[in-house]
Amino acid sequence: MRMADAIVTGSEKRQLSYIEEFDRVLGGGFVTGSLVLIGGDPGIGKSTLMLHAALNQAGTGQGVLYWSGEESVHQVQLRARRLAPPQRELWVVAESCLDNLELLLAEHDIDFLVIDSIQSIYRSEHGSSPGSLQQVREITAYLMRLAKTRGLTVIIIGHVTKEGNIAGPKMLEHMVDAVLYFEGERQHSYRILRAVKNRFGSTNEIGVFTMTDEGLQEVPNPSELFLAERSQQGSGSTVTALVEGSRPLLVEIQALVTQTTFQNPRRLANGFDPNRLAMLLAVLEKRLGLPIGLSDAYVNVAGGIRISEPAVDLAVALALWSSFREKGLDHQALVLGEVGLTGEVRGVQHLERRLREGAKLGFTRAMVPMRQEALAIPGMQLIGVRHLAEATQRYG
Repeated sequence: MRMADAIVTGSEKRQLSYIEEFDRVLGGGFVTGSLVLIGGDPGIGKSTLMLHAALNQAGTGQGVLYWSGEESVHQVQLRARRLAPPQRELWVVAESCLDNLELLLAEHDIDFLVIDSIQSIYRSEHGSSPGSLQQVREITAYLMRLAKTRGLTVIIIGHVTKEGNIAGPKMLEHMVDAVLYFEGERQHSYRILRAVKNRFGSTNEIGVFTMTDEGLQEVPNPSELFLAERSQQGSGSTVTALVEGSRPLLVEIQALVTQTTFQNPRRLANGFDPNRLAMLLAVLEKRLGLPIGLSDAYVNVAGGIRISEPAVDLAVALALWSSFREKGLDHQALVLGEVGLTGEVRGVQHLERRLREGAKLGFTRAMVPMRQEALAIPGMQLIGVRHLAEATQRYG
């Protein structure tokens, strides 16, 4: 036991993963002595990402142990050859029982440990099967003690259930220092890494990757990726900008309003809050007199991005209006603004950062709240609006 004033404090020591997008989400790299949980759907690329990070750590001369409870040593070796030069020394164990872990840590002077995955390993002293609540809880507590007492950086890989939670008890997330989610649709090549808990950094940053034959590749400019297949014709499409941490992202909002064949019209949203969609539909009907109540309405954020901020309200509302009226919109304009229940367009945060990202990708106009129209962005004309009705008149 030590007196609190006798403990030497200072900035935490970090280890870079040498994967820029990964380090961005972590807040500058792995903190030495931390326990990090990375979760995601099976097959999404968690093991590939962590094997790449482990190989990079081995390349710096650190002792790295990759403990695989799901794949053989040969399988891990084949994947490693695609990711990094073969001369890097990485210790690999293909074993479900974790009883010999401390012996191996001491024998090979390990600094960095990856457990793949928490559902596939067990300790014999607990008696229950791998993946059980007791095993997951006790092994996580055991790994936390190892990380803190040995100054060992430990990464746990965990699968996500159909409900969207990391398999095992929800309390697992409270036992670790950081929880990262690796998200993406199997039908798309991109993957998004985001933090939902981070004791040593922000939880607002995201990292964007794309899956290739050679493994995961970083995407330095995600906006170009999300707008790459955007159609320049037709109705029901707008472009808006959101901010994830320090990074602005341009995304396409797609809307489809069509006559319903059901007694109760359908309201479906992919990547957007369904409750906010219902609110915007009500505003369009009440404040603009748009007879949209008996129509099916669908909203999609192209590329699979999930949006939670109200700054995209105006873009969603205009996309819905455009689809209903079958009227094309200005495809060289960004749309930004929060919409209130009376139809007023409210200001948004970090507007300059969003607009500069749009100007960089060739957008020459932007519809913004009237009180923020005075902002000067080189090469971009700002169109200020006070009300949703005014926006529909000016954005066509």
